[in-house]
Amino acid sequence: MSTTIVTDSTAYLPEGFAERHGVWVVPLHVSVEGRGGLDGADFGPAELAGALGEHRRVTTSRPTPQELAEVYRSALEGGADGVVSVHLSRELSGTWEAARLAAAEVDAEVGAGRVRVVDSRSAGMGLGFAVLAACAAADDPERAERAAVEAASRVRVFFCVETLDHLRRGGRIGAAAALVGTALAVKPLLHVDDGRIVPLEKVRTMGRAVGRLVDLAAEAAGRGPVGLAVHHLAAPERAAELASRLDDRVPGSTGCLISEVGAVIGAHTGPGVLGVVVLPGGLQ
Repeated sequence: MSTTIVTDSTAYLPEGFAERHGVWVVPLHVSVEGRGGLDGADFGPAELAGALGEHRRVTTSRPTPQELAEVYRSALEGGADGVVSVHLSRELSGTWEAARLAAAEVDAEVGAGRVRVVDSRSAGMGLGFAVLAACAAADDPERAERAAVEAASRVRVFFCVETLDHLRRGGRIGAAAALVGTALAVKPLLHVDDGRIVPLEKVRTMGRAVGRLVDLAAEAAGRGPVGLAVHHLAAPERAAELASRLDDRVPGSTGCLISEVGAVIGAHTGPGVLGVVVLPGGLQ
């Protein structure tokens, strides 16, 4: 049996990973002052940072069910026994719902259970690690689905932002709105909890924020094998420093991945964001 693994562009797998592992990536939609494009294909991190720096309005939206259904049909027509489609948290986007609708449409045509949809309850490499776990079990669709769900259940995501304004405007912070009033005086630390972005603590400088990210990641990682990834937007030097400190601090690390986030995540976090994704136990 063979399984095609599908995800969306918010996995932000490091360059070359999707091709190497045979992952099909469906882009989300991005609009800048009403001009549309596709995340990663038409609009990347540099373009996003420029647009935000010029205070242009950037909005994002999910892929349509029709776009996802077309991908599923292509995979099945190409010989796949099944499709496992793994997506960012339904609490952050309508992408999972679009995938569910697309799966129901395709299953009605080819038989129930051919397309399986997984909510990673995360984004970035929190989603990406679940995707890679599914790839490692892609000899069987049911096993690939279980592997994605299991990996997603172990992931921890921590991040800091220069300001909460972007999250507030995008409606993505919920309880973190309480921090907005002091956003200019502190660097907010947040994490993903059951698919939602929630506040964790506040520190005074970005240097201290980086230190706390290292502490939090090391605590979450434990002393066994671990997968680690660092995300950033327009902050490559800080990201490299953070990854180096994580490799030194976390004994189970075999190398921290670094990936710049694109338009969909970056539009809601803003330039300067730093994030750490931890997968205790590593890819099993």
